[in-house]
Formats: sequence, C-alpha cells, structure tokens
Amino acid sequence: MTSEQKKKMIVLMINMFIAIGSFGIIIPILPAYLASIGEGGLAAGLMIAIFAGAQFFMSPIAGKWADQYGRRIMIILGLAGLTLSMFVFYAFDSVWMLYFSRIIGGAGAALLIPALFAYVADITSLEQRAKGNSYISASMSLGIVIGPGIGGFLAEYGLKMPLLVSALISLVATIFSILVLKESREVAEVAHVQESESMIKKIALSVKKPYFIPLIITLVMSFGLMAYESVLGLFIDNQFGATPKEIAIMITATGIISVIVQLFVVDRIVRAIGEGNVLNTFLIVAAIGFFLSLFASSYSIFFGITLIIFLATSILRPVINTLISKLAGNEQGFAMGMNNAYMSIGNVLGPTLAGILYDVNLIYPFLLGLVILSITIFVSFLWQSKEKKKLMSLETK
Repeated sequence: MTSEQKKKMIVLMINMFIAIGSFGIIIPILPAYLASIGEGGLAAGLMIAIFAGAQFFMSPIAGKWADQYGRRIMIILGLAGLTLSMFVFYAFDSVWMLYFSRIIGGAGAALLIPALFAYVADITSLEQRAKGNSYISASMSLGIVIGPGIGGFLAEYGLKMPLLVSALISLVATIFSILVLKESREVAEVAHVQESESMIKKIALSVKKPYFIPLIITLVMSFGLMAYESVLGLFIDNQFGATPKEIAIMITATGIISVIVQLFVVDRIVRAIGEGNVLNTFLIVAAIGFFLSLFASSYSIFFGITLIIFLATSILRPVINTLISKLAGNEQGFAMGMNNAYMSIGNVLGPTLAGILYDVNLIYPFLLGLVILSITIFVSFLWQSKEKKKLMSLETK
C-alpha cells in the first residue's frame, strides 16, 4: 500500500475500533445496571436482538446510500447514530428508552459498517483487498477485547461512568471523521436499487447476485458464532464449574487470537492458496471445532477447542468480505449492506435458537452449529466448482 492508502486505512481502523470498543465498554456493567433498574435476563437478550434487528432492516438501505451519496457521509452519520445511542443509554433509566437507544445504535452500525468496507474496496486493488479487510476486522476484534476491559476499570468510579465515557469517545470519533476523512470515490449518479424497494425485494435481489453464496456463508458464520458465544459462559459454568474470571480469560484470549491472526496471518494465507481454498479449509476447521466441543471433558480442553473455532472464524470473516467485494463490481455499498443484513439475521437467530435449544439440552446448540456448518461446506464446494466451470467456459470462448 502507498503512504496515502495507509493513512486512510488507519483512519478507518480507528473509526471501527472506537465504534466497537465504545459499545464493548458497557458489557461488564450491563447485568448490574439492568438489575439496578429492575430488569434481568430478558432485557439483556432483547438488547442484542433489537440492535441486530435494527441493523438488519437498515443495512440494505444504508449500503444503497453508500453507493449513491458516498462513503464518507455514511461513516459520519453511522458514528453520529452510535454516539446518540450511547448518550440516550446514559441519560435514561427507563428500559423502553434503553431499547430505543439500541434501535438508534443498530441503525448507526448499519450505516457505518458497509460504508467502511466499501471504502476499503475503493482504496485497495483486488490483490490488496484481503489485507485491507483483515485490518478492519482486526480493529473490530481489538475493540471487542479492549472495550470490556476499560469498562470494568471505569465501573469502579460508578455504574454509569462507562456509559458516559463510551458516549464521549464515540463523539470524538465522529468529530475526528468530519475533520480528517475524505471521500474515497466519485458519488454515483444513479442508484443500483430503487429506494422504494422493500427489504424483502432487496433480499430477493441479492439471491440473483454473484456473491449470494458468500452472503449465505456470512449468515451461517454469524449464526454459529453468536449461538456459540451466547451459551459459552452458561455451558462452561454448568459443565466445568468455571468462575467468572475463567470465562473472562477465555473471551479475552479468543479476542487476542483474532486480532493477531487478522493482522499478520490472513493476507499471507490468501496469497498462498487463494480465497476459495481458505474459505473451504477454515469452514472445515470450524466444523471440526464444533464437533470436538461435543466431547470436551474439561475446561482446558474446551478452551483449546474454542480457540480453534475463533481462529477459523477470524480468518473466514475478512476472506468472505473480500470475496463479496471482488464479485460486487461497482455496487460495493449495496453488496456490503447486504453482507451486513445477512450477518444481522445470523446475529438475531443464533442467540435465540441457541437459548431455546440449550434449555432442552446444553449440547444441542453445538450440534446445530455442526449440522449447519457441514451443509455450508457442501454448498461452498459446489458453488466454487460452478464458478470455476463458468470461468473456464469464458476463457475458451
């Protein structure tokens, strides 16, 4: 990358890190805060579902706008939405206002994330795309790791202190982007998708796109990862008597692994064997992880299996983004918006179904993940085989 590309990438990484980290700050205090206003597990679950639901419904529209009005304005509006969400969260103790803040936050994330990945596509070549996406994914993972740690420290100064700091940090990121971030491309004169089209029509349109199968894989990966994460603490507490400290160590370790892999490994693996082979290989690795989790007999063994699963998904995420980006052509915003929408579907369905299945049998969420991943592996191989045949037929003409 040139020095100018690197400067732009650093700005994007800072934005993503602050956006994800500012929400992560509130995670350690959320159970205690909800208890202080007379709420419990249902409210905590709805916080996740409402955010992901708002992100889902807004994502295709946001991706379309990123193509029509430009990446910069969508990134700024997304950060502003996240900032407003955190200030509302801080200012009110009514659970309904907290739900409202999650709607604003989900919409803000939907504006921000597709525009960020579309921006990366604008400033990188096809050869650099995987590396650029892995940097953005690494900044997400770093935010997930560092945010909760800062939140736990700030909670010593008052239960609401992390909420205020989160809002202020997000505000700084918004101002920073207004002052520093420049538009990455010429704003499109004509939109690829009509504004009047409903979410159902946008989803239907995505089925016909060349990147539909990678979108499905995005959904499945989000579904499996969120399902896994949502029952992780309950499972190791029930099965192995893990302490809160041991649960925290596991989450932090997997986050650190993700950051390291996305910064230093993804690009090298892609250059060595290509996106398609990486996709198939690490879908298989993730499936093996889910299979092994069915037989884990101790906390340390389950810890190791969890690292394998998160290693695989931390490689898969930027690679899938790169595949979608390469296949999207000149509709990067719409493609990344749909990518975000499919991810949100997984984020809503994963924890919901995992929670239901966990109450029936605590092994069932892992078994479901294994079955879905196995089907996805088959679909991925079949799709790539068809793509290769298409390419060969074009070359012979």
